[in-house]
Amino acid sequence: MTTATASPIERSDNPFALSHLDALEAEAVHIFREVAGEFERPVILFSGGKDSIVMLHLALKAFAPAPIPFSLLHVDTGHNFPEVIAYRDRVVAEHNLRLHVASVQDFIDDGRLRERPDGTRNPLQTVPLLDAIETGKFDAVFGGGRRDEEKARAKERVFSLRDEFGAWDPRRQRPELWNLYNGKHAVGEHVRVFPLSNWTELDVWQYIEREAIELPEIYYAHERDVFARDGMWLTAGEWGGPKEGETVQRRLIRYRTVGDMSCTGAVDSAAATIADVITEIAASRLTERGATRADDKLSEAAMEDRKREGYF
Repeated sequence: MTTATASPIERSDNPFALSHLDALEAEAVHIFREVAGEFERPVILFSGGKDSIVMLHLALKAFAPAPIPFSLLHVDTGHNFPEVIAYRDRVVAEHNLRLHVASVQDFIDDGRLRERPDGTRNPLQTVPLLDAIETGKFDAVFGGGRRDEEKARAKERVFSLRDEFGAWDPRRQRPELWNLYNGKHAVGEHVRVFPLSNWTELDVWQYIEREAIELPEIYYAHERDVFARDGMWLTAGEWGGPKEGETVQRRLIRYRTVGDMSCTGAVDSAAATIADVITEIAASRLTERGATRADDKLSEAAMEDRKREGYF
């Protein structure tokens, strides 16, 4: 499928040219349908974050009016934002979806995982994730990763093979020519699929605006008790903050990404509407992960190391 595209700003004289967002949507819909045709047990990773919400919206479009032929999988760290968990459960009920939850807390309680000294649970998600994939016999796992987020994610193909241990080897990536995707895998292997690979954070927000997609309210400006750590504003709570010497402040903030509270930082912002957020992002020189994710700052290769072990 080859499509002519027009930028969201410049108008094309070609009456058949797709807008920038139409082209991205068409590519993602094609990927969802391709996976439905190639694999037996696909599943969508759904955290209640904006990227997975857009993925679900695209999947619903791809198969409408039929229900989507996939279930959802969420790896719950036990430290997720309550607003996001409430949103997740509401969406699942609204669309009558099947949700699998892999709980990090369960793995800690039975001794299969141990709390990290820094209190961060994000890296602990890999083991429950791989266990859920093996238990569910999922052969294709949709993720909301985008290439603009972080350099390890920029290396990923749209169809990304994982070995029998769930590990990713950048040297084993297959060529992807045009929209020809190779879903071949051996028994025990699975494929991670990234329909939003070619989207940017700004594309996602412009699409959310165009489609009038509801998000958890913490994506917009609100007052919250936070404290400063490693250059970020973290939510105060029972998960492990603030520590001695860290002072709680009431600030007007919002979240650019949502995840485990132990490592997801807020940014100072008065952006209360989608239009405000788009204006703010267009002027920002920091990626959302660079600005708000402490676990990605542990080392230059932090994300790639985790992905090699089977992380998202």
